[in-house]
Amino acid sequence: MIRLLIVLLITMSASTAFADGLNTGDTAWVLVSSAFVMLMLPGLALFYGGMVRSKSALSTLLYSFSALCVAGVTWAVIGFTIAFGESDSLFMGSMKYFMFGSDFMDAMSGTIPLGTFAIFQGMFAIITVALISGAIVERMKFSAWLLFMPLWIILVYSPIAYWVWGGGWLGKLGALDFAGGTVVHFSSGMAALAIALVLGNRKDFMHAKIIPHNVTYTVIGAGLLWFGWFGFNSGSALAADKIASLAFVNTMIAAAAAGFVWMIIEMAVSKPSALGVASGIVAGLVGITPAAGFVEPWAAIIIGGLTGALCYWGITLKFKFKLDDSLDVFGIHGLGGLFGAIATGVFATVGAEGLIAGNAGQVLIQIIDALACGGYSFIMTLIIAFAIKATIGIRITPEEETEGTDLNQHGEKAYNFF
Repeated sequence: MIRLLIVLLITMSASTAFADGLNTGDTAWVLVSSAFVMLMLPGLALFYGGMVRSKSALSTLLYSFSALCVAGVTWAVIGFTIAFGESDSLFMGSMKYFMFGSDFMDAMSGTIPLGTFAIFQGMFAIITVALISGAIVERMKFSAWLLFMPLWIILVYSPIAYWVWGGGWLGKLGALDFAGGTVVHFSSGMAALAIALVLGNRKDFMHAKIIPHNVTYTVIGAGLLWFGWFGFNSGSALAADKIASLAFVNTMIAAAAAGFVWMIIEMAVSKPSALGVASGIVAGLVGITPAAGFVEPWAAIIIGGLTGALCYWGITLKFKFKLDDSLDVFGIHGLGGLFGAIATGVFATVGAEGLIAGNAGQVLIQIIDALACGGYSFIMTLIIAFAIKATIGIRITPEEETEGTDLNQHGEKAYNFF
């Protein structure tokens, strides 16, 4: 009898929990996924920090950690409502959720609380602006970076997120972007290209060897990024269901395929390097991001492998064009995100139909999506960067660059050996 009462109480409580559409399993998974994505910021800090010279290692780490603070506040105050505030507009959301106000505490997003959805999407905004920092290391004023981040979130990231995910014109057009191929990666890659143009090259670029000071950091960072990416892609299902499982599987095997292809290419050219394998893994993660929940695993292997090969070639472009995209943001995130977006239009068969399913028009939609997001990001980033340059200044002096940004921007060193 007691057991029967317990079962009845559990059943009643479960019914109450689901009465407003809340699914506790979905909510738990998206909350955990948010924490996974948050861990990508320390991962990115190590990934980037190991690739710079020791005199600028700490400042490079701080670019990512400052994004958690500045972009996090910006998202809560205004970024989220621009990206996801209910609106009839095709271009930006309403101010309904300014400073997480209105019915934010009680509202739902599908089967999860709106707050859970907002914090998950906030992690995306934070990692996106942090990715751009790979193009500005060792030469941008930290004060300029602090000003750049909120401006970029408000004027670039949030509108693009609305266009694709928040009910805007690209979403209505039928653009497919499961977890951010164009919203996150191609937009940040194009922004990196733009800000590198405004900053100019490091004075040693193509004049002296700029050697990574700690590849161990970079490899560990790549591992943390890979771990966090499971939340990034699988969490984008916004439910603990079969699509989340598919995205999880695809994330794993696409990254593995890209890392494997990168190793093979390096072995054919010279020797497989730890830095190369780490770069290949990240390239595969970028490439599968827009397709993670739309393609079958065999397609994920193809997308990952091809992205690895493309990005291997892509990182050589900065030398051909003599443009200091310092840590290959465009070469990996820009080109990888662009290819992944288009490949989604080719291989989509789960919940959507791409070229191989007989819908050739999806490829065109994906190209429009990429051109719109990438073009807008590039132009707006140029405007923001030139505005900062004209007001507070954007670049440190040559003497400060020689000294290193750790000391002259923060008054401390990454390493103090006695």
